[in-house]
Amino acid sequence: MPVSGWTILCDFDGTISVEDVIDSLLDRFGRPGWEVLEQDWRAGRIGSRECMAGQVELLQMTRAELDEHLRELWIDHAFPGFVAKARELNVPIRIVSDGLDYAIHQILGRYGLDDLPLAANHLAPATPPKQWQLTSPFQAEGCRSGTCKCACVAQARTTGGKTLLIGDGASDFCAADRVDFVFAKHRLIEHCRAAGIPYMPITGFEDALEYLPRLLDGTLAQHARYHEAAAA
Repeated sequence: MPVSGWTILCDFDGTISVEDVIDSLLDRFGRPGWEVLEQDWRAGRIGSRECMAGQVELLQMTRAELDEHLRELWIDHAFPGFVAKARELNVPIRIVSDGLDYAIHQILGRYGLDDLPLAANHLAPATPPKQWQLTSPFQAEGCRSGTCKCACVAQARTTGGKTLLIGDGASDFCAADRVDFVFAKHRLIEHCRAAGIPYMPITGFEDALEYLPRLLDGTLAQHARYHEAAAA
């Protein structure tokens, strides 16, 4: 069990990163057809793994162009401080993302944080005429996501400790149902509220940095219950 008794699972795109990496790549380098895949995913006709695999095959960019683009993407300014505080408090952090491992490593590397454990889809060069391909080493049977965050939660819980999820959107909904507490942004706030999941709304990692010590010492739970009651 972690010394603190807690493990943090943290989404990347839109949570750690300021913008969604794959969306920004598709807007800049995507060939026609990626929008149709996006519509099929949003309508529930395909899962995120099938959607992203198809979209990645439509990316027309060199590695140099990819790297140049990734240098223009930023993370929440308070995330490095949050990681430092979590390490000080002996709380392990693992990034669990339905995004691209290469992009996450490149972006976090600029901040000296590319050593954080990561579960994400794998981006690799493809056989021409396709330039890129996607594989999903963290998928799970019966799950249509590239990275099964529920499986990541189950793995974290094998230590016997509690789990905190930090996320923002639909890819976090299923995992939120299985953790002990959530720091939620954007659409995840509404999901937690509707499902009665213990959570605190955050706008970014400045909030998370403030709440983390209170979560560990147990004083945040009362405030979270109050927030649920006020939001009901």
